[in-house]
Amino acid sequence: MTCYLFVHQNFPGQFLHVSRALAERGDTVVAIGEEKRLRQRGNPHPRIRIHAYPEPAGAGRETHHYLRDLEAQVRRGQAVFRLAQGLARKGLRPDVVIAHPGWGEALFLKDIFPNARHVQYLEYFYRGKGGDVGFDREFASGVDAECKARVKSSTQLLSFEYADAGISPTAWQMSRYPGDWHSRIACIHEGVDTTAVHPDASAVAGIRRADGSILHLGHDDEVLTYVARNLEPYRGFHIFMRALPAILESRPNAQVLVVGGNGVSYGRQPPPGTTYRELYEREWEQKGLAIDRSRVHFLGKLSYADYLTVLQVSSLHVYLTYPFVLSWSMLEAMSAGCVVLGSATAPVQEVVRDGENGFLADFFDVAALADKAADLLARRRELTTIRAAARDTIVSRYDLRTVSLPQMLDFLATVKG
Repeated sequence: MTCYLFVHQNFPGQFLHVSRALAERGDTVVAIGEEKRLRQRGNPHPRIRIHAYPEPAGAGRETHHYLRDLEAQVRRGQAVFRLAQGLARKGLRPDVVIAHPGWGEALFLKDIFPNARHVQYLEYFYRGKGGDVGFDREFASGVDAECKARVKSSTQLLSFEYADAGISPTAWQMSRYPGDWHSRIACIHEGVDTTAVHPDASAVAGIRRADGSILHLGHDDEVLTYVARNLEPYRGFHIFMRALPAILESRPNAQVLVVGGNGVSYGRQPPPGTTYRELYEREWEQKGLAIDRSRVHFLGKLSYADYLTVLQVSSLHVYLTYPFVLSWSMLEAMSAGCVVLGSATAPVQEVVRDGENGFLADFFDVAALADKAADLLARRRELTTIRAAARDTIVSRYDLRTVSLPQMLDFLATVKG
């Protein structure tokens, strides 16, 4: 029996399926996460023992702004160190430690568990050029942002120095890491449960209108969907909102379902006292655009079941992103048989082949995006082969049970210390 320790502030995070599978087969599985976040999430398996550390203090007000992330991450690493030290005193001796190093939690784990094999989930390595930083000139911060991005990856540099191996979910995300790391990194996506996320021609989404009535939308309706954890520029929300007026004008029967919160997961905050949604709705008004808002439904954050139903009734799903971490939602949309219109950015292009299993558009060309979306909505009943190819892509390359999970379990079994 092998003992695995997972460390993730928002456990299970990307470790949901693998931690559950290890527990199910009888291995000892222990997890560490942040107390506040753990209260919001359930235990993925009754055999997993979860331990919480208190939310650490952030950076001091006087800290140089390049170093604020680093200081906060060191404080988090220290909190994990103290908890892990106590667990070690009580006898915890993991054979394998799997951690996400992005927030500092992996910084000092080797000091507590020197004999374990250490694996790190390498999600994204910040650089001054070639990725998210400086991509969107509307929100660019010049050389200052480039310098800050280099410092932002310091925690990962320090953490991976002692790691035995790493896992990165896409080839492009892996390519962001230093070249001399690549021999220690496996490209393995955490996987999509294609059994749960599947097409359903009978699905019906019930949308509550402002007047309290319920709008029922199914496969016979014309439905444009957009999903992001939060409605923000990193996921192209500003581009989507600017394209909507033309799409609505061209497609008078289209209903638009927008899923996501009003916070910010990545990038710059909107002006104080507002949200990006309010900002771009105000932009409509300032431009004097006559928007039929009764056809645009902001659904906020949904339960997973309701979110899947939205994907299953979609006629066209728009996914836009900076060159950054690939969202689970795009892969799940394809698994649900959506026609995806994605931005021609990395790592979207790693998955979507224009005209074969989806469609691509220039991230910044609002008019072209609107025209292409309107055309695809008009031809939605002709695109059955695209829908099938989208699902086949996910089943063949990212299926949880037949591809990703076996690869992950095999990799963890063969990591050498």
